Amino acid sequence: RAYQANAQAKKTKRTHSSKDKPDIIGEAPAMQEVFRAIGKLSMSSMSVLINGESGTGKELVAGALHNHSPRKDNTFIALNMAAIPKDLVESELFGREKGAFTGADSMRRGRFEQANGGTLFLDEIGDMPLDVQTRLLRVLADGEFYRVGGHQSVSVDVRIIAATHQNLEELVKQGQFREDLFHRLNVV
Repeated sequence: RAYQANAQAKKTKRTHSSKDKPDIIGEAPAMQEVFRAIGKLSMSSMSVLINGESGTGKELVAGALHNHSPRKDNTFIALNMAAIPKDLVESELFGREKGAFTGADSMRRGRFEQANGGTLFLDEIGDMPLDVQTRLLRVLADGEFYRVGGHQSVSVDVRIIAATHQNLEELVKQGQFREDLFHRLNVV
């Protein structure tokens, strides 16, 4: 089961370099506003939350933010939280130590370590389990974390761009999304 879930998780991860990201085009006033926001936010290292319906190009906007940022020569990793089984999200993001759980026969670096110096795009962040939200908040605050089963902290410098089609304010009211994480991501 863990092997199948790991194979599925690999399918949901995409790594891009600046060269293979398509450009966004559009002349509508709403698109011009998006372009201005990308220009303004790309030079910042702050986390960004992108809201929009499925199929509206949230990953393209995240890629453009990365490609126009000082991090553009480093890794861009896109990860869809809704596509990863809930019991594997933590090890997918933070990695694991050998023996951390049944089937963990080797140490594995998580997406945070893989994206160090670059950008980690967390699509459908509203589907992230609450306990993992707590760990994400700590990484945003401290720039470090522990691998699953680990006892030594790992320091990273990663920009987080998150996206959702859900109403996170409503999820906060329902107790399904951390209010402090919402405010940490929703700064613009």
